[in-house]
Amino acid sequence: MPTAVSLFSGCGGSDAGVMAAGFDVIMANDILAYAKDVYLANFEATDYQLGDVRGISSFPAADLLVGCYPCQGFSQGGAREADRKINTLYVEFARALNVMQPKAFIAENVSGLRRSTYRHLLEDQLKRFSEAGAHGYDVHWQQLNAHEYGVAQERKRLVIVGIRKDIGAAFSFPQASHGPLAGQPYFSIGQALAGLPDWPEGEYCEDPFHWYYLSRNRRRGWDEISKTIVSHMRHMPLHPVSPPLQRIHTDSWVFESEAPARRFSYREAARLQGFMPRYTTHGGDMIFPATIADNKKDFSYNMLRHRYRVIGNAVPPPMFEAVARALPNIW
Repeated sequence: MPTAVSLFSGCGGSDAGVMAAGFDVIMANDILAYAKDVYLANFEATDYQLGDVRGISSFPAADLLVGCYPCQGFSQGGAREADRKINTLYVEFARALNVMQPKAFIAENVSGLRRSTYRHLLEDQLKRFSEAGAHGYDVHWQQLNAHEYGVAQERKRLVIVGIRKDIGAAFSFPQASHGPLAGQPYFSIGQALAGLPDWPEGEYCEDPFHWYYLSRNRRRGWDEISKTIVSHMRHMPLHPVSPPLQRIHTDSWVFESEAPARRFSYREAARLQGFMPRYTTHGGDMIFPATIADNKKDFSYNMLRHRYRVIGNAVPPPMFEAVARALPNIW
């Protein structure tokens, strides 16, 4: 079995994907303690090193390096500040690439890197990765849409793949498996949430719907794909059990009836990210540990916030699996 090292691993979306593609993830890393708790509740055999990646002085040898460095500075829903230090954590990925010199790598980030404001950062990543190690890498990049790979949500991601130059193997990004031009329709919200209760007590955010939340239509129907799953629980899209929204003014929407409405729960968000029973190679539904690392005053609310956060930051496993399976057989 080929081996992989994972950086910026979070709760394990990317790693679930590469494991399903046949890799043994021997090391993972993230700075968020609760992400580690969730990861090890599902993948207990992986050596998960908690802490800032800049403090890791050595990396084990592996065939594949994967990394989903933070995207807050690039994201359409984030700060969108080109000069934030978090935007340059890809330098640490390049450092690991130089040390390990794996046969291949996969890196992932938000599609906002393509915008002119951040294009210089994308170009710097491509340059650093292509020149890494003794041989350098043939680097390829493309925007992928998660719903075209069996994920029930709109989620655009930029994926960078490199094959070590001395190997001389070609790479092509995987074709869509779902959609009008593929062999099967998009995977819907209804399909993803099948078997879950409509009102799971204690699993969804019950905060009021702020005016900003109602500045756009955040609801989709059962037979559609969801809007993007986010990490902030108050901004989570609406569950289809909620009444439809009606536009009454520019950037202003109201519910069409007084029927109860709610956001997706954290468990539903995990399903919509691709952590679900049909994805059996990583153990079924994402398991959430009962405790968190810190000790806040309002334990239940803080627990809910952590659960939403790690799921919203995750990489959809089916999309990452498709990319890993598209790698040439160089192991």
